[in-house]
Amino acid sequence: MHIGVNVPNFGPGTDPDVLRRWAQTIEGLGFDLLMVSDHIAVTPDVAEQYPAPFYEPFTTLSWLAGVTRRVRLGTTVLIVPYRHPLLTARMAANLNRLSGGRLVLGVGVGWARQEFEALGVPFQRRGALTDDYLRAMRDAWQNADDYDSGAIPIWVGGNSDAGMRRAVRLGDAWHPLRLTLGDLADATGRLTTIADDLGLPVPALMPRIALQETRDPVTGPDRLAGVGTIEQITADLDQIRLLGAETVVLDPFNGDLTEIHQPERAWQTLAAVAAYRKRAVAAYRTTQEVR
Repeated sequence: MHIGVNVPNFGPGTDPDVLRRWAQTIEGLGFDLLMVSDHIAVTPDVAEQYPAPFYEPFTTLSWLAGVTRRVRLGTTVLIVPYRHPLLTARMAANLNRLSGGRLVLGVGVGWARQEFEALGVPFQRRGALTDDYLRAMRDAWQNADDYDSGAIPIWVGGNSDAGMRRAVRLGDAWHPLRLTLGDLADATGRLTTIADDLGLPVPALMPRIALQETRDPVTGPDRLAGVGTIEQITADLDQIRLLGAETVVLDPFNGDLTEIHQPERAWQTLAAVAAYRKRAVAAYRTTQEVR
């Protein structure tokens, strides 16, 4: 199972140097994927959770492509209705080519009503617009030579049944966000049922989970996957792998803005996850050699 990291690209204290250090830390620790979030107009409803400055994802990822060499680059999630689909298709295709085919496009319908109003996009039509725009993007990539994308994977976000149906119909993967292990297991079963009902293949599972290390174990049914001691976090990763996930994305931002000013604690947790992963890979290779 591949492991990625969602980098905070917003908030006081975020600047090019911090973003570069994040990227180099993630690549240096051997993680597979670096992702950033998307907002354009930091309206009050957005700022309440993700205060300015907010670095636009295509611009940011293009710059980070130049300071990395191996790690894949992606969005979690790009709000599809905010941009004309041909503009998105063009930017994504160009970024994919410039980065050597490293782009992953995580997409979603959006939630910030005030931001939709600021951009002149009808909030009530965001689901239908997302479907139409995703089809237009795929058509552009497939039918126009100068939009050649090199097969950019589309991960469709949305924890609801509507999001899962969109992933089945229009995506390469389903990208749920910040669930408990129990909810993720239940949702994976629903995803299979929805795909069967539509007569379509089940998309790959690529969840984004929290990353919040605690000194003492966290208990209770509401514990999000990725929250707890390092032993709990690594056990969660094992369980998610057993659910069939091909990639899991770790999200170190848990609502505390001091985390943005002091990323070193998150980097320490990521280092522990990277060490766990190396041990797991070594154990797997030993088992294969014995066989």
